Amino acid sequence: MKVNGPSGSSPIVGQRVARDSGGFSVSKGEAAPSTASNQAVSSTSSVSDVSALMALQGVETATERRRRAVRRGAGLLDRLDELKLALLSGEAGEGALERMARGLREERPDDPDETLTGLLQQIDLRAAVELAKAEVRRTAA
Repeated sequence: MKVNGPSGSSPIVGQRVARDSGGFSVSKGEAAPSTASNQAVSSTSSVSDVSALMALQGVETATERRRRAVRRGAGLLDRLDELKLALLSGEAGEGALERMARGLREERPDDPDETLTGLLQQIDLRAAVELAKAEVRRTAA
């Protein structure tokens, strides 16, 4: 069989039958039509595989929700520490307040663990109190 570049192959001498060790045989001339149908099936299945993977990525497990909730709470605690350090150094801490306000606006994922939920509510309350105190300081000045 001679290969003529991107257009494919052409038989040189008649049609030969290729034999596999298992006894299965395919005529060389018939390989091209079945390859085209295989490519159509594989492209369709790859599209459905990608959409299935995307759907699985959209599903959030309880562990992922818990991690996200803990990460949000830890971020708020970090902003509270930044604010504390800014106030102790005599600054207004506007940057920390803005980041804290953004953190509070993020949705807090629900968690079935009541202890964790209670801690996260206390962190949210503390951050809200600090934002309210900063607003009072702004209006008084």
